[in-house]
Amino acid sequence: MSKSAPITERQYVMPLTLVTSLFFLWALGVNLNDILIPHLKKVFDLTDFRSSLIQSAFFGGYFLAALPAGRLMERIGYRKGIVFGLLTCATGALLFIPAASIQLYGFFLFALFVMACGQAVLEVAANPYVTLLGPAESSERRLNLAQSFNSVGAVVTPFIGAAFILSAAEYSREQLATMSPAQIAAYRSSVVSTVRVPYLIIAGIFLAVAAMIYFAHLPEIGDQKGVPTKSTGRELAEILHYGQLVKGVIAQFFYVGAQVGVASFVIRFAQHSMPGMPQKAAAFYLKLHLIGFMVGRFSGAYFMRRIAAPRLLSLYAFCAVLCIGVVLYISGAAPLWAIVLLGFFHSIMFPTIFALSIKELGPYTKLGSSLLVASIIGGALCPAAMGFISDHTSIRQAFIVPLICQAYVLYFALRGYKPAPASQTIFR
Repeated sequence: MSKSAPITERQYVMPLTLVTSLFFLWALGVNLNDILIPHLKKVFDLTDFRSSLIQSAFFGGYFLAALPAGRLMERIGYRKGIVFGLLTCATGALLFIPAASIQLYGFFLFALFVMACGQAVLEVAANPYVTLLGPAESSERRLNLAQSFNSVGAVVTPFIGAAFILSAAEYSREQLATMSPAQIAAYRSSVVSTVRVPYLIIAGIFLAVAAMIYFAHLPEIGDQKGVPTKSTGRELAEILHYGQLVKGVIAQFFYVGAQVGVASFVIRFAQHSMPGMPQKAAAFYLKLHLIGFMVGRFSGAYFMRRIAAPRLLSLYAFCAVLCIGVVLYISGAAPLWAIVLLGFFHSIMFPTIFALSIKELGPYTKLGSSLLVASIIGGALCPAAMGFISDHTSIRQAFIVPLICQAYVLYFALRGYKPAPASQTIFR
């Protein structure tokens, strides 16, 4: 009897390359939000809380679309599901053009919501797909490497935002007070129109990649041969018995909340630390934050060849807690540079939590992936909580939210990732 050929990563090079391109693409949509928050805050004269609703609309779309996306994968497979997600992303990006014409804040939120729904489909498909394209023992490293290209997109995005979206002249409230209503209207129209070109380009890229994926030959890999993967209500109850998944969903909620919350307020914190600094100059610190994120992703994939994924995750989570402690309790320039450094320590958290959480799920992998993507709702709630605290106390005190988040990630990295019945408490 002949033995079946071992699964090698070499045979999946082309599918991995195509799917990895998706990680780069959805970084554009996610990270432009960090530019949109101060930009639309200026245009519509928003509070920190109202401007943070940009993240609420975006990650709310992730939450609502995650479980339907998992069912969609089961019905039509990975390739068609990815194409559907890309087309939905392109639709959301194109909605920015009428939103800029109408100049209605709610329309921008709706466009972001549609775009996020498409990206949720891509996340549900791409993350588990990468873990299945090769040996199980290297799944965390493979997903970290794929996610590294997401960080490349994250680094490129602020340059796009600064060049296009933050290109308009910037006036203070005192200067606006001296202008006539017609001058103010013309100024706001010129500022809001800067979003058209970058989002039109993004829509074109999504459409082009959708065509490439549609005509490509991506292998359909089952989560466990011969086992159905329908997401029934009964299976949803059964999957909750996997303790590492339950704790992983909570950890992912807190991680995404911390990462998005910190990135959303980098520009605002820089302007708070150095009063009078223009947004375009403050965006420099966001670029450094995201460059650290990219370096951390690539180096993290390398370190995982020698250091176990949970141990490396616990080290990075501990350092993130220390950095946020500096923001909260140290004065001077140190807090701003601690925020910049947080980008590096956030880098490996999403893919590592994801890979550790879906290990040993077998036929429940797609459903587990949906729950992990749904947990991205943390990116909608935590920045809003930070904005609320900032409005009522100070932007520095708002960082108590990511401190709490990182404390739970540290627990997950130390103990929570270990497979255990979910009937045990989430803290045991």
